[in-house]
Amino acid sequence: MMEIIKVGMADLNVTSYPNALTTLGLGSCVGVCIYDTKTKIIGMIHIMLPYSWGVKNNTNPAKFADTGIPLLIEKMEELGAAKKNMVAKLAGGAQMFEVTRSEFMNIGKRNVDAAKKVLQDFDISIVAEDTGGNYGRTIIFYSEDGRLEIKTIGKGTKTI
Repeated sequence: MMEIIKVGMADLNVTSYPNALTTLGLGSCVGVCIYDTKTKIIGMIHIMLPYSWGVKNNTNPAKFADTGIPLLIEKMEELGAAKKNMVAKLAGGAQMFEVTRSEFMNIGKRNVDAAKKVLQDFDISIVAEDTGGNYGRTIIFYSEDGRLEIKTIGKGTKTI
């Protein structure tokens, strides 16, 4: 029987078939979802910030793309996943408030860019994404086939 396991903010988790992972309320945060196409092992991280350097309270590696994604990959490998079989999907990275047009202030875009760079460094292809915009997302990631269901308020539900 499938269990849906929650991933909190600045948190990560891994599981395998037949389970699913979910995280709620992705605004400027990014949900990075990694799927091993052979073993059906999945991992999800809810990152809040792009980089850990220069941040005083950086003791939680799952809070940042640069420290959290490598940890997620490691946890998946501990379950039996192999990097060569991994593909990724991204969701979130919205600009929730129109405060400024400054690139620096668009934390959502910076989170997406950082996640993409880390995945590229690990040679993990991004096969789909639903990022940007100005609305929040709740996601469910299924180990059965690697599909990512994205629910939004006012924009409906879609699967990538």
